[in-house]
Amino acid sequence: MIKQPGSKMCFVCGGNNPIGLHAEFYVDGEEIFTEFVPREEHQGYPGIMHGGLQSTMLDETIGRAAFLKRLWMVTARMEVTYRVPVPIGQKIRVTGRIQEVRGRTMIATGQIVLGDGTVAVEARGLYVQIPEERRREVERLVFGREIPSLEYLLELEAQQEA
Repeated sequence: MIKQPGSKMCFVCGGNNPIGLHAEFYVDGEEIFTEFVPREEHQGYPGIMHGGLQSTMLDETIGRAAFLKRLWMVTARMEVTYRVPVPIGQKIRVTGRIQEVRGRTMIATGQIVLGDGTVAVEARGLYVQIPEERRREVERLVFGREIPSLEYLLELEAQQEA
């Protein structure tokens, strides 16, 4: 499993964002995931995680799946289906997976899964690639460095395990 880098001030993954969610993301095969425990300040109705934050976490996780192909994408459209409430104080797993990349677009899906395995929320999104000439600049602005390819990270992980 490989940890994806986070940025400084992103609301979802920013380590320096004082009001952020501070989520950490990992690569597991062809899937991106994070595990998160919603707190009281994340609720809408009492005891239930706010739907907007659920959508936010799905958008970030699904969008990060593009990194598997070393693509930087922005959300064009996302459809979210809320199946069951997401309770406060219980660990959830948020996943994202690429379904299809065609030209400059990606269709990807994600889920929020409760601790008992129940799929609470599902999402499907259309993402559009930012121009390649902007990718390196964005990586430096967001992460303070260029992001290595997945192949490089896998090679590094194998070397560390040896």
